Amino acid sequence: MNDGILTPPGIEYSQLSPMLVVFAVAVAGVLVEAFAPPAMRFRAQLTLALGGSVAALGSVIALAVSTTGTVGTRAVMGAVAIDKPTLFLQGTLALVAIPSLLMVGERSLDREKADSFAPQASTVPGSLAEQQATQAGSAQTEVFPLTMFALGGLLLFPASNDLLTMFVALEVFSLPLYVLCGLARRRRLLSQEASMKYFLLGAFSSAFFLFGTAMLYGYSGTLELGAIGDAIAIGDGNDALAVLGTALVGVGLLFKIGAVPFHSWIPDVYQGAPTPVTAFMAAATKIAAFGAMLRLFYVALPDLRDDWRPALWAVAIATMLIGAILAVTQTDIKRMLAYSSITHAGFILTGVIALDGNGLSATLFYLFVYGLGTVSAFAIVTVVRDANGEVTDISRWAGIGRTSPAIAVMFALLLLSFAGIPLTSGFIGKFAVFQAAAGSGATPLVIVGVSSSAVAAIFYVRVIVLMFFADQASTGGDAGIPTVIAPGFATWSAIGVGVVATIVFGLFPQPLLNLAESAAVFLR
Repeated sequence: MNDGILTPPGIEYSQLSPMLVVFAVAVAGVLVEAFAPPAMRFRAQLTLALGGSVAALGSVIALAVSTTGTVGTRAVMGAVAIDKPTLFLQGTLALVAIPSLLMVGERSLDREKADSFAPQASTVPGSLAEQQATQAGSAQTEVFPLTMFALGGLLLFPASNDLLTMFVALEVFSLPLYVLCGLARRRRLLSQEASMKYFLLGAFSSAFFLFGTAMLYGYSGTLELGAIGDAIAIGDGNDALAVLGTALVGVGLLFKIGAVPFHSWIPDVYQGAPTPVTAFMAAATKIAAFGAMLRLFYVALPDLRDDWRPALWAVAIATMLIGAILAVTQTDIKRMLAYSSITHAGFILTGVIALDGNGLSATLFYLFVYGLGTVSAFAIVTVVRDANGEVTDISRWAGIGRTSPAIAVMFALLLLSFAGIPLTSGFIGKFAVFQAAAGSGATPLVIVGVSSSAVAAIFYVRVIVLMFFADQASTGGDAGIPTVIAPGFATWSAIGVGVVATIVFGLFPQPLLNLAESAAVFLR
């Protein structure tokens, strides 16, 4: 205020450049969808989306270089924190988005149709299913702006420095994902079901988060995370409202990471959504949600650790055990990967519970390697097909290791990494989070984690044995015998990124571990 004149708040556009680039591309995509001729939309949308993701990654790198030697800075009147964990997670999200978008565009790029979003579409040239996909698929270029809007919200979520901004980011990335899950609705009822169930899960998540936000505001009189932490630190001991608010906000975030008992519909969503969307959702949503959870517990609620840590212990144990046990019983490859994702959420929670620099750096490393590996695993699922489209029945993957050894070897490598086998990045990630948990006194949690890893190895090895040592079925019925189609450059890129990361960071993890360690400092 100066002489009665209200001065508008300053907006640090350069600090917000990764998010602004993505949102600008999303808006441009909407305009392309509205005004560009149909024949031009796909190439324009794909170019915009990939260009925007690469530009966002470049902006993150530029910000990281410019902030070297500092903890970070706040933007938009303190609502957004641009610190080292933010930049690490935003860079990871941009890296995950690029291969996901390549998967989205692969079939459309080759055949001028989006048959990636009609999983029952045939890959047999001239078939009725292909003709239907050609007629209906090309109209689904709206997937690109929707994905960019979701990515923008995901970039903002772990950067949010107050609960209101965090809630807005939660809604911004959730709403496009509800629509993306239902893009195959004309071909598969499961896609409609996935969209509805994810919407209901999101509604519960938002409701719990908002109620918790209100209670924390009522306790502290502020929505800023650091100020909430200060209010709790100097509290008078009557912290019932703060504890209840913490519980509700925590439940809202646990819905998003797919932790037990808030996981019930996650496998249905993963199974029913188009596979490229599932890949993006499984990797990016978990990265962003854990980033927000880390900021909440490390910045706002560290002084309530005696209240929330026992609850997270119980959730982590249940998530690891139930996720691993239920995964063993699955017969659908996408549902198996969904339960695998739930199990990994429990492993990552052990790093969150550590509540120190080691736990933070281990969690950041785990999220990076897990995100890239997950996208690659789902990319491989898209290339195993029959006359009706993707083959997700695990029993029908028998013998693929003999007919398509390269794809089978890469999928086996990713599964071994998920199982935590040495010389893979998954082993390094698990070792890091378990070491951090043990160092903070959570040794029983580590024992449960190791036991769950042993159970999880059963269903991973089962798929590997099936691919390489089982005989391929002599017939696949009307759909024919499953085959591995030749991936195009885009799908090969999506597969290769995760496979290379699994090998490189399994054999030479120290550079990434050092980067994660240097990034493990929140701006308070």
